[in-house]
Amino acid sequence: MWLDILYVLIGFVLLIKGGDFLVDGAVSIAKRAKISPMVIGLTIVGFGTSSPELLVSIQAALSGSSGIALGNVVGSNIANIALILGTAAIVKECVVQKMTLKVDMPFMFLVSGLFVGIAMSGTISRIAGIIGFLLLCAFIIWEIKHYPAQTTTEEDEKEPMPIWKALIVVVLSFGALVYGSDKLVEGASNIAKSLGVTDRVIGLTIVAVGTSLPELFASVAAAKKGQTDMAIGNVVGSAIFNILSVVGISAAICPIENSNVGFLTDYICMVALSGLLWFFLSTKQTLERWEGITFVTIYAGYIAFTVIFS
Repeated sequence: MWLDILYVLIGFVLLIKGGDFLVDGAVSIAKRAKISPMVIGLTIVGFGTSSPELLVSIQAALSGSSGIALGNVVGSNIANIALILGTAAIVKECVVQKMTLKVDMPFMFLVSGLFVGIAMSGTISRIAGIIGFLLLCAFIIWEIKHYPAQTTTEEDEKEPMPIWKALIVVVLSFGALVYGSDKLVEGASNIAKSLGVTDRVIGLTIVAVGTSLPELFASVAAAKKGQTDMAIGNVVGSAIFNILSVVGISAAICPIENSNVGFLTDYICMVALSGLLWFFLSTKQTLERWEGITFVTIYAGYIAFTVIFS
């Protein structure tokens, strides 16, 4: 028990400091490269913090259990929008650029809808997976070429670190986030088991949230530092990456069979949250605190519903 508590504490420390240093390194890269922090959030931060989901899904595909990728991706995207971005908005209201509303949000909503449509057909084929991954590559290239640079932030007066140092910080921060989330989930799961909590409930709560902890701490750290563009970019980038890359690569390895009818509620929830986020951001180009509270409340209700009725 004491070792598990130590794991939980170590996990929290690594997540907090990893998210903090990740934002510093990512911001420095954005400034040195003269590109928007939003692009860094959509690419480096968003994709890097989704590495736990990617590793889990690839491992499942290689072991012949590629259907796990569906629940992994859907659950992660729901947590990313409702829990993670909701928490970030509570910490600090998130202002979004017009380009995000015109391009990134519609694209996220579109790929979410396409994913649900293909998944509900019964099988996500290798060809669909490869096309999804190529679509992601095209999206990244477009973002880098067309996104306007933005350098007006609260920390502009600070000299950004050299690019080589920033890259090292980012890589080490990713390592801290992944290792920290792993130890936290391991410790929390063992504690829950010792208290008599079932594996099903542990999987739906601790493990589901645990794989999204890197995004949570990276987004909250970005919001606290005034990099709300990066916080939004992290969540939007992770959602897009989860669908086009995690599912894409998993399906390319082994076609994903969707035989679980219970996923329908989760699909609806994921697409509905994507639409609600787009609506909230469209009103004032800001995700306000009350909207963040709304998202977190929805997530709590979703977890309660899943635990009770699944």
